[in-house]
Amino acid sequence: MKWIYRIGIFFARILLLLSGLFIPKIRHFSSSRKNLFQRLIAFRSKNQGELAWFHVASLGEYEQARPVIAELKRVKPAQLVAVSFFSPSGYDHVIKKSQPNVDFITYLPVDSKRQAENFVNTLNPSLAFFVKYDLWYHHINAVKVRKTPLFLFSASFRPDQIYFKRDGFFRNILFQFDYIFTQNKNTFDLLKSINYQQTSITGDTRFDRVAETARNHKNYPAMAKWVGDKPTFVAGSVWQEDMDLLIPLMNSNPDYRWIIAPHDLSPEPMNRWADQLSLTAVRYSLWDSDNSPGVIFIDNIGMLSSLYQFARIAYVGGAFGKGLHNILEPIGFKVPVIFGKLVKTEKFPEAAESQAKGCGFEVSEPESLSVVFKKLEQPEFYQQSVNSAQKWLEMNIGAAKRIVNKVEELVS
Repeated sequence: MKWIYRIGIFFARILLLLSGLFIPKIRHFSSSRKNLFQRLIAFRSKNQGELAWFHVASLGEYEQARPVIAELKRVKPAQLVAVSFFSPSGYDHVIKKSQPNVDFITYLPVDSKRQAENFVNTLNPSLAFFVKYDLWYHHINAVKVRKTPLFLFSASFRPDQIYFKRDGFFRNILFQFDYIFTQNKNTFDLLKSINYQQTSITGDTRFDRVAETARNHKNYPAMAKWVGDKPTFVAGSVWQEDMDLLIPLMNSNPDYRWIIAPHDLSPEPMNRWADQLSLTAVRYSLWDSDNSPGVIFIDNIGMLSSLYQFARIAYVGGAFGKGLHNILEPIGFKVPVIFGKLVKTEKFPEAAESQAKGCGFEVSEPESLSVVFKKLEQPEFYQQSVNSAQKWLEMNIGAAKRIVNKVEELVS
């Protein structure tokens, strides 16, 4: 199986190069890795101390890594931290501004044996962490050959994944980790079912992140004045399918303030949605704070996570499309959250858990959204949902500290 994997990676590299001639996204994937090793060598030649390496697939996993990185830096201030990304969308977003506690940001090279060994040997980590998934055989093996402590945290697995269907090559990748910290009991039980013992349930580190954001949220005085004492509905990372549900609700509830943050920031969809609304609507970049529209479309990156401070109710988009965005951001502000009906609920365990806790609500069409909205308009039901969000948040805070404490115990 190892040779099949290597041959598969070889042909994948050729396919990437050929596809890059015609597909800009794939061309960017390949071209962005061209100077990877030169940058890595230059960094390590100037920064030769002990280093912790964190690998993430994309932006969502980086958000899960950030609390652990911060806690590790608190415990070991001199420890260098490098973060590798597989996805250009994650790397491109993060590299635009300085990242607290991170000393070096890089792409992960394609997982060939030679490149993986070169990458790990040059990076020379004293600790290695993978986040949630994106487990690459040759990079993991290169770490193990060096006897470097290797950890996986915020792990979230499903029974239909290849690790649990059969013994052999892919399952053995899991057994290379010295310890696996799981998000939930389902993953913990799956690992136990294949006789992986070095594991514990530590929770989703995103709870630490969203709690920190809520404590230190950005202030928007003009927005606060506009909201005033009116109930406010914040919809984050919405797509067309989400707006098909939301527009009827918005038109029938003009007493609310509506803050809508689209996934796509181009003007065209926002203009189209505004034409379907009976409420006045304006893009944030064009808003004169002396005016008081019913709807503000957020046409920038960076505001959304703090805008949930204004929400009485939140909606998080993406469930009908490529994947549900982060429902924990409003939970960090103890705000009940609504989202679309998921096709594969196991990919987003927090969605099912939020519903079980009583602070998350799944809807599939305008009618079910209206039903949930009316329930949340009832003071007693609403307060129960707020209390549930607070309790769920408090139960999960501290995952990063638990992970770092255990790592310190294992490597000492």
